[in-house]
Formats: sequence, C-alpha cells, structure tokens
Amino acid sequence: MTITQFKYIVAVDNHRHFAKAAEACFVTQPTLSMQIQKLEEELDILIFDRSKHPIVPTPLGAKIVEQARKVIYESEVLEHMAKQIKGSFDGELTLAVIPTIAPSLLPRFIPEFTNKYPGIKLNIEELKTEDMIEALRTDRIDVGIAATPLQEKGIVETPLYYEPFMAFVPEYHAMNSDEFLLASELNANEMLLLNEGHCFRNSVLKLCQTELNPQQRINMESGNFDTLIKLAYRGMGMTLLPYLNTLDLSDKYKKGIKPIAEPTPTREVSMLYSRTQLKQEWIKAMGQIITASLPKKLLEKSSNVISPA
Repeated sequence: MTITQFKYIVAVDNHRHFAKAAEACFVTQPTLSMQIQKLEEELDILIFDRSKHPIVPTPLGAKIVEQARKVIYESEVLEHMAKQIKGSFDGELTLAVIPTIAPSLLPRFIPEFTNKYPGIKLNIEELKTEDMIEALRTDRIDVGIAATPLQEKGIVETPLYYEPFMAFVPEYHAMNSDEFLLASELNANEMLLLNEGHCFRNSVLKLCQTELNPQQRINMESGNFDTLIKLAYRGMGMTLLPYLNTLDLSDKYKKGIKPIAEPTPTREVSMLYSRTQLKQEWIKAMGQIITASLPKKLLEKSSNVISPA
C-alpha cells in the first residue's frame, strides 16, 4: 500500500465519483480505479460500494478512509517539518475566495505574494461560503477568504479588514440628491440583489430588516455586482456594494456612490483555515501582504459588523 493509493481513496470519498476524483488527482480514471482495486485486494476489503450512486464507502471502507486521512496528514507533517527546518517556502497553497470578494481583492495582493514567494505554487478558486467550509473540512483547500463571523467548529477565523457597505444611487433615483443614506431608509424590495447563496445578499437583507415581497413588479437578482450596477444605472433601482468594489468604477458610475451614515454597516473579511492546517506560516505571510495592500481605514475594527450567517 502507498500514500498515493490512500490519496486516491480519500479523493473518491470527497467527490463520491471516480471520474471527478481522478480529475482532482490529475490521473486517468482507469489508473485511479486500478490502484484502488489493488489496495482493496491487498487489504482484502471492499472499500467502496460501487452499486450506489453517488458512490459511498462500505462500513469497513469508511474506517479505512478515515485512517488514510490520518496517514496522509502525518506524511504531510513530516514533509512540512523538513521545509520548516530548511526555512523553505516551497510547495503548493490552495486558496479559495468567495465571489463577492475575489474581483476586488485578488488583484491587490496576488502579484506581490507571487513575487515575494516564488517557490509557492498558488492555486486559486472561487467558492461560495458553504462550499468553502466543506472544502476546508475535507482538506481540498488550505485557506479561504470569506465574510465572517461564521463560528464554524474547528475552523480558525483571522480577520483581515472591515469593509463598509456603500450605496449606488443613480441620477434618476429620489435619494440621489442626498449626501448620505440612513440604514433605516433602506428597503430590500426597492433594491437589486445578488442571487441566493451569496453571503453579501444575506447581509443586505439583515441590514434592511425587510421581508422580500414575492409579488413586487420586478424581482431582479444577479450573480455579480457589475450587472447590478449597470441595471441600476439603466433605471432598475438602486443597490448596495462593498467599499473595495466602488474604487475601480468608471466616473459615470462613481457619481452614484453614496456612503451610509454611522454607525456604518460593514462586513468583516477573514482568512479561514483548519486548526490542524500545517501551512499556517504561509497563510500568515499571505495575510500580512493582504493587509499591507489595503487602505488603512479598512483595518480599523468596526462596531457595526453585519453577520453573513
């Protein structure tokens, strides 16, 4: 039996699908299937019940997979210890970022991080918060960046910055002449919102404290802020945006940006990782580069954090 075989059965357990597991392991499905079959023959145990869809471990197989995770972890401990002794920052780091943070944050720090740590191969993907937590629990990613607090068991939350909510109020809107908006004036039924599943949507609904009316004339939701801004500009209403997303807007859109009166609602953005994560030094180094790339006012803790949960 080999570490590679253990990684294959863990991948199948994570994805519950041989083809997806093979893709995640960067091997062909026949190669992965053959190695798992060899392990089953060597142990004389059927690890997976292939008659079920999705594929699930057998009762004995579940115990084997659990032990395989421990063996993989311990092998990674040894490998990482050796790198620490050498003072080496070499290896892979897999980062996930929620879609409402990725476009405004990644360009700020990725070039600096890759220049400073050329030995680290950085794998980056966008994941919604729920999927990110699951990926952290199954060790599919090393670290995530998301809106917090989430208070997930076994997951460390290290706050990075506090991002104010801003309103985009186009010229035709009744509130366009106001210098700032009051949180009490905000009504979710009069706004363009992100789709369900986005934590920023949850925060906006919590801030507005209004029930959505399913009978309203237009129920427009989108998966990204750019679409919301363009629709609002064309007469579809107003919307709320995180502060960093407003910095790169063109002049014609910036004219519609309005602050919200104090105590200004903010979202807390944090790095998330497992308490058993071995690459905490790398994660800490990334966090330092991120905070150095941000406006200083975002580093001050807010008294009005709107939870995404």
